[in-house]
Amino acid sequence: MNHYAGAARADGVNRPRIDLRSDTVTRPDAAMRRAMADAEVGDDVYGDDPNVNRLEAVLAERLGKEAALFVPSGTMSNLLALLSHCGRGEEVIVGRAYHIAADEAAGASVLGSMALTTLPVDDDGGLSPEAITAEVKPDDSHKPISRLVCLENTFQGRAVPLARMQAAAEAARAEGLATHLDGARFFNAITALGCTANDLAGITDSVSICLSKGLGTPVGSVLTGPRDLITRARRWRKMLGGGMRQAGVLAAAGLHALEHNVHRLAEDHANAVALAEALTGMEAGAVRQATNMVFFEPRGGVHDEMRNRLAASGILLGGGTQGAIRLVLHKDINGDDLDYLIEEFRSIFA
Repeated sequence: MNHYAGAARADGVNRPRIDLRSDTVTRPDAAMRRAMADAEVGDDVYGDDPNVNRLEAVLAERLGKEAALFVPSGTMSNLLALLSHCGRGEEVIVGRAYHIAADEAAGASVLGSMALTTLPVDDDGGLSPEAITAEVKPDDSHKPISRLVCLENTFQGRAVPLARMQAAAEAARAEGLATHLDGARFFNAITALGCTANDLAGITDSVSICLSKGLGTPVGSVLTGPRDLITRARRWRKMLGGGMRQAGVLAAAGLHALEHNVHRLAEDHANAVALAEALTGMEAGAVRQATNMVFFEPRGGVHDEMRNRLAASGILLGGGTQGAIRLVLHKDINGDDLDYLIEEFRSIFA
């Protein structure tokens, strides 16, 4: 039975009741919209937007870094980091399945003329220190100059243990390489690890943080790191078209999220646990849960049938006709939504 086909938006388009494709689909709530509407603004390219300056200062301090830079997206934030750490023809060592290597359109190679050398990612989401050391190139004109190691946390929902992160970073530093952390879901990681922001951020030289996933802002990421690196990144941002003007309306959303939405990430993790347990209990298929994500491979390969039936009930899933489908819990899915979601899964698999 179709209990819910969607909620009509002001433009007349139906919106799914529950969108599990990603935590990027979160929408600013009323309090965040008020903060944006009331934001004092200036021209950020001139450096005089007070909310952008405040957001950068807050995140730099919270992560124990000298400076920070507000940018439109996580992909740009990572690219700016690589461009600022490395020169043309230099080498970046990164996990093969990490976002920088697999999902950023080869921007570092296309726009930065960098060589990306990829390593296997271990089961816990970390990189082997031995593998990093083995890939560092000798001083040989036939080879690129190894310059940077990129880590990621969380990785496919997994919060990589601090000890594993530290071991990889130490292997890089022993070879004279800099380190960067793609921390798109940085606050999910520290929530799961039970550590401080400084504990995780202090492991690498630079850190990229996304504000528009679990924290619920409409747009924006922040790159943090040494002051000279952020100065270079600011110039690169302008060249790439990422200089924004009255960006304080967006930075205000970020400031609101840091104050109100970090502590509640634990609710998303708990909802993911509850969904995983329910799917396991109804023997619906293979299930793996990590932080705010559930990776679910339905029994019998009924991916399309399941997706279509759930869509008719206002539940939107990501793509894929085989293997695991990623189900992402986030701030726009409350307890009632979770109960409804489990009921709809049960109607298919019970």
